[in-house]
Amino acid sequence: MSLSPEAIATLSGVSTATITTVLLKKGLRNVWMRGTKPLRPGQPRLVGPAFTLRFVPAREDLATPESWSSPISTRTAIEAMPQGCIAVVDAMGVADAGIFGDILCARMVKRGVAALITDGVVRDVEGVLGTNLPVWCDGFAAPPSVAGLTFVGWGEPIGCGGVAVFPNDIVVADQDGAVLIPQALLDHVLAEGPEQERMEAWIVNEVNNGAALPGLYPMNAETKARYAATKK
Repeated sequence: MSLSPEAIATLSGVSTATITTVLLKKGLRNVWMRGTKPLRPGQPRLVGPAFTLRFVPAREDLATPESWSSPISTRTAIEAMPQGCIAVVDAMGVADAGIFGDILCARMVKRGVAALITDGVVRDVEGVLGTNLPVWCDGFAAPPSVAGLTFVGWGEPIGCGGVAVFPNDIVVADQDGAVLIPQALLDHVLAEGPEQERMEAWIVNEVNNGAALPGLYPMNAETKARYAATKK
């Protein structure tokens, strides 16, 4: 799945907090990926289709340095990543084995990958930062992935930070972390997200002008009418 430039532009103006609110109104409560914090403060909001990768617990006969040369390896997976995708990695929240380091992240940059998101950690953090690949993760650690994880594949449904992520679901990441938009709800978020942002900006302005919260947030009928009048 490829996102249109218009969809990317629209979602780039909608915060992850707003997206969670829009999806909550549709009954989806679990779309924020726990442990996905920006590695570099101030990273811009990014949008892209998910390219999924999955680790399982380390098994001594499989999680070896030799496995890095296997046809089923993170190296091979990176070569399958399409331009503009966001790599979403299920590392099961393991915090003492870095899934990717500077060399792998540098190759992802050359591939045109938009970002790396994981509920695990990275290694070679200074080098990773030097690649300028935007990363959302749960920190960093010196040991390699095989110290605690076994890589098993890509392009399949995963769980990242407690959220079910399917290939080509839409991911938006900003300073609050990463959220998932199911493909079937993309059009809804594109329609409702910008309006939610406009409404909340108006509410903030009302608060800054001294308005009290009851009847304003959430809006009562009178406030809704005042807000509607501003859009005419």
